[in-house]
Amino acid sequence: MPQFWNVLRGEMSIVGPRPERPEFAEEFTLRIPGYAQRLNVRPGITGLAQVYGDYLTSVYHKLRYDWIYMHRMSFWQEVRILLMTVVVVLTRAGT
Repeated sequence: MPQFWNVLRGEMSIVGPRPERPEFAEEFTLRIPGYAQRLNVRPGITGLAQVYGDYLTSVYHKLRYDWIYMHRMSFWQEVRILLMTVVVVLTRAGT
């Protein structure tokens, strides 16, 4: 629920790349080429990495999903991700 408060304040979006802890984001930005690009998009509560990946998905795979999301951003893609999120939550897929 606290994340929905952040959405209302405009700090987050419902769909987008999941925010990373600042110390990890700083390390990944220095270590992984192109990682900083995902910081140009407002972070979200759910995203492609959450519906296609699982908890142990590597940062490289999550970044790939984030790039796909950023380059294909559209209203319908966000609706699709939201619907897929509901399915994942209800079926516990990806855990």
